[in-house]
Amino acid sequence: MNAFSRAARLRGGVYAITDGPRDDLFAAVEAALAGGASLLQYRDKTHDAARRLAEASEIASICARYGVPFVVNDDVALARETGGGVHLGHTDVSIAVARAELGPDAIIGVSCYGSVDRARQLQAEGADYIGFGAMYPSTTKPHAAIAPHDVLTQAKTLGLPVVAIGGVTPDNGRVLLEAGADYLAVVSAIFAQPDIQTATRRFAALFESRSGTL
Repeated sequence: MNAFSRAARLRGGVYAITDGPRDDLFAAVEAALAGGASLLQYRDKTHDAARRLAEASEIASICARYGVPFVVNDDVALARETGGGVHLGHTDVSIAVARAELGPDAIIGVSCYGSVDRARQLQAEGADYIGFGAMYPSTTKPHAAIAPHDVLTQAKTLGLPVVAIGGVTPDNGRVLLEAGADYLAVVSAIFAQPDIQTATRRFAALFESRSGTL
């Protein structure tokens, strides 16, 4: 599998990111996928290695059933053990290290915050998608700097899938898509909702009027 086929799996849409330990995690993930999530990230900042491995393995299986790419937040070793891709922030290992660990098939995404220059550098290093945000104030990362919408427009010219994250809701998501986002990455507006499937569907509906996401 080459870079083209990795790109072919990144079609744009709802990027659901899990919200840490919860008793109903697997049911929540399944509900998000049933609601139309097209990319899913396992995000758990705790240090319970055994639980995290068990959870990520099961979620990888659920994603495979739905034909949805699965990535792990930050943890390259966990991604390797579960056959997933990885999402890297500025304090994580390099793309080169992650690629050497995960192989040519794995999706590797990166956080670019509000910097198109960082996105350009990471594109050259082999990133498969580039993420920007926070686009709005976020309960997940309340101290994150707010990125201007025009970074999405500028990043679009790089030719990689563009992810918008941070305070994204069904009400403000359309503006981000119009600015250039291919994915809307969502944590609490999906996983903190009483009806996760319906919440995901509301985001998925934003993409239905688009002739193509990429």
